Amino acid sequence: MTDGLTIKPLLGERFDCVVIGAGHGGCEAALASARMGLKTALLTLNLDSIGMMPCNPSIGGTGKGHLVRELDAMGGEMGLAADDTLIQMRMLNTGKGPAVHSLRAQMDKRRYHERMKAALENEDNLTVIQSEAVDFATEGGRISGVVTAEGFCYPCRAAVLCTGVYLKSRILIGEFVRESGPAGMLRSEGLSGNLSRLGIPLRRFKTGTPPRVKRDTLDFSKMTVQEGDEPTPAFSFLHGELHLQQDRCWLTYTNLDTHRIILDNLDRSPLYAGRIHATGTRYCPSIEDKVVKFADKDRHQLFIEPEGRTTQEMYVQGLSTSLPADVQEAMLHTIPGLERARVMRFGYAIEYDCLDPQSLDLSLMVKHIPGLFCGGQINGSSGYEEAAAQGFYAGVNAALYVKGEEPFRIGRDEGYLGVLVDDLVTKGTPEPYRMMTSRCEYRLLLRQDNADERLTEKARRTGLVSDERYERLLRKREKVAAARAKLDRRVPADEKLRAYLESVGETVPHDGARLFELLKRPGVSYTGLLSLYGDDLDPLDRETLEQIDVMTRYDGYIEKERREVERMRSLEELALPADFDYNSLSGLRLEARQKLNGVKPANIGQASRISGVSPADVSVLLVAQKRGML
Repeated sequence: MTDGLTIKPLLGERFDCVVIGAGHGGCEAALASARMGLKTALLTLNLDSIGMMPCNPSIGGTGKGHLVRELDAMGGEMGLAADDTLIQMRMLNTGKGPAVHSLRAQMDKRRYHERMKAALENEDNLTVIQSEAVDFATEGGRISGVVTAEGFCYPCRAAVLCTGVYLKSRILIGEFVRESGPAGMLRSEGLSGNLSRLGIPLRRFKTGTPPRVKRDTLDFSKMTVQEGDEPTPAFSFLHGELHLQQDRCWLTYTNLDTHRIILDNLDRSPLYAGRIHATGTRYCPSIEDKVVKFADKDRHQLFIEPEGRTTQEMYVQGLSTSLPADVQEAMLHTIPGLERARVMRFGYAIEYDCLDPQSLDLSLMVKHIPGLFCGGQINGSSGYEEAAAQGFYAGVNAALYVKGEEPFRIGRDEGYLGVLVDDLVTKGTPEPYRMMTSRCEYRLLLRQDNADERLTEKARRTGLVSDERYERLLRKREKVAAARAKLDRRVPADEKLRAYLESVGETVPHDGARLFELLKRPGVSYTGLLSLYGDDLDPLDRETLEQIDVMTRYDGYIEKERREVERMRSLEELALPADFDYNSLSGLRLEARQKLNGVKPANIGQASRISGVSPADVSVLLVAQKRGML
């Protein structure tokens, strides 16, 4: 960091915001900043890596699909780009309740890159530049510029770090090690050291990817076909249902022969030979880890997925590995349908630097460096969706910071994005963080189907929600309200109702019932009631029917969660000073003082979620605040 550096703008240009990195987080950050009226620069190591999918060529999944829909509801780009370039879409967890329904799309990854690159290049106020950021200029401790490897300095009032897995990254395949970014891209060399000099604590994390195999060397007759959903749902609330030709994926399995080859070569695995020192992700383990840690399993499922329509590369999901190339080839040839598979890219592990997210505040700004925001895997998360959501959040807050406006905040009770940010900033993460529905305590309220209800109006103040999007939300609300009102009609227990209820295995109420109450019964459907009371009820579109179904079947559970939200919200409203020294509160335990001083929570609700802060400590804070000591 160079405080007070004399800035010589390249070509005389000055920017309001500079975004570093053009992965999924950087794309969203740059678009948000530019669309909010800021003159924005986006620096990337390689223009060909914009929106790249170096690992799984998919978007969405359990919990992750919620983030994509929330991002779309607030005016982000990922959902729109995914809908435009997907080749298969499926709704996951349909056998469970609506709280965990999640969309997952198989992407044409090259088309996605092109689609996102075009969005950046055609955006007013946004300049895309291929260059490596290595340092920062400051004035009075605040960000005033971004310095590049070529020695240029781009003046700015805010910067957003979205460097992904590129910081001092290295690739490992068996005994082979190369200092490189993912998929053979350049890595970022100079930024890690300067972040450390800024006083930002760094960590070393690891992730991995499986081999890619050539399509025409596979025998799909030995695998199970996985079709996409028809009709095809969309990520974006602007699209409704999609009409497109979908590609197939396939399912196959490892077996005991596969496991034997892996176990016989564990000493050649960087993970087990001690050549990897970084912390890997718990929820996306390598095949080596699966075989060792789940020794009782005779097989592990693998999904064979196309990487696009203009390539023969097929992604072997579930076979992430850093084993040597010859071992990868041998184990692939034991798998049904892959006996003659030709490897096009070998799987690898990648280590990289990231920061401790507890050094950030709830707007994703570095606490001690005003104007420096961070989003994505640099914050210790994993996954494209987590990166995009954080990038958007950081970009919005960087823009608001430049404008001198209050930060944009999403609470844990308002969105998965709120859970993601709060978990990282408040609790920290000892390993790459992955979004899951189980992390969300209010998941019945935070369904993917109502992301627009929760966040579109809230995001209006950013200027990123178009009139079209907002009007669609209002129309949706009107249709749901009208349908709900008509279900309040009370109907008598006449012969037609009796016959219908008996046909679906339901008892007949003696004195009749409201249609809303009847619809709560498992055997009763809206279609069935419509056939009986068509003069009073209207046919509903898929979206409205979905909302009515959730309202009726989960009414009591939803109300219970709302009451819990209100209880917790009272703690969130009790603000804590940013500069308070918790060592001065004698009633706190030593661990609590240390943790509170480290995190500097914004309110008592956040303080209650810090690991090491007990309910007794929270009581001390409540008493201290009541007495005016905070």
